Amino acid sequence: MRKILLLFIFVIQSFAALSVEELTWDNGDTLLKFLQRNSIPMSLYYGLDKEDQELASDILYKTRYQILKDDNNNIEQVLIPISDDLQIHIYKNENNQYVLTFTPIIYQIDNRILHLTIKNSAYQDVYEESGSSTLARAMVRAFKGINFRNIQKGDEITLYYEQKRRMGKLWGDITIKMATVEINKNIQEVFSYNDTFYDRQGRELDNFLLTKPVNYIRISSPFSTARYHPILKRYRAHLGIDYAAPTGTPVKSAGKGTIIFVGTKGGYGNVVQVKHEGGYTTLYAHLSRFAKIKTGQRVNQGQIIAYVGSTGMSTGPHLHFGVYLNNKAINPASVVKIAKSELKGKQKEEFENTIAQYEKTVQEALNNHQPNPPKEEDFENYIELN
Repeated sequence: MRKILLLFIFVIQSFAALSVEELTWDNGDTLLKFLQRNSIPMSLYYGLDKEDQELASDILYKTRYQILKDDNNNIEQVLIPISDDLQIHIYKNENNQYVLTFTPIIYQIDNRILHLTIKNSAYQDVYEESGSSTLARAMVRAFKGINFRNIQKGDEITLYYEQKRRMGKLWGDITIKMATVEINKNIQEVFSYNDTFYDRQGRELDNFLLTKPVNYIRISSPFSTARYHPILKRYRAHLGIDYAAPTGTPVKSAGKGTIIFVGTKGGYGNVVQVKHEGGYTTLYAHLSRFAKIKTGQRVNQGQIIAYVGSTGMSTGPHLHFGVYLNNKAINPASVVKIAKSELKGKQKEEFENTIAQYEKTVQEALNNHQPNPPKEEDFENYIELN
């Protein structure tokens, strides 16, 4: 735990600099436990509808969150991110009563280009030039299946990428739009289109990690990020895919990894979480029961870890399947593949127009000898809470 000073704009009163605790969410902790531990009415949770109770359960281990306290050490506000785009906001209203809402996270989006000549290795050189291990990992994921060990000094790498920034620091994961890497003088290219990597001909690259975790009847609820509901007049999200299936249907680990959590998790009911390579974590919720597994155990792709149920805040038997990259929720459909595909027709045309724009942007930067972005640095944050 560390304390930092943040610039806080108090809506009702004048400006004031207040002390904020920045904490890290513990493994297995829940919003209910958090409310009870901090003497905040648990009715805030029980007053939510089923969908929002489930959403409030989507706080991942090691998530950084902030608590604003007054001079008497009483909690005034809490901000707990649950995705790149959405956060739980607990605050006191004008009647000094606690309120819980879901609010969008404000961040900036930067498009950047990094170009370098290899001195040591692809990962090390990208990290040292950018100061961002997130960018180095994103490059490796984009070129999954390519052996970087064959790269030589003098080979070149160009990365065109999008990154989010919140409170002066990188936020969420980095999206590679286009990347070229020279390996022993042979050029390898990848292009991102609709959350999937393709080669220049529009053929999907064999970079998938996960398989579907259950035999299901239908998808009862798809993935969605923070969206404002015009009728309910609040933000809604569904940070996973729901697969409708009968109670007792086996649930399989979507990939090889290590079990990091087995137990109950608020509105999610019975939950298993598995950590995979490349910064990915999968979550399996509303389970009826667990297989013979335990935390710390290694599991293989396709190994049965639990069984479909309807525990927690569930309206019927189904599996809620969540995928997280570097502790942020992503659309499972972007990494769960059945077979490789090739773009055709209108999609192929849109893809070709997209990569033409990418290449034009990158070539202009290289021709103008545009300098690489400044290195990422750690520093104290100043933000506005409102």
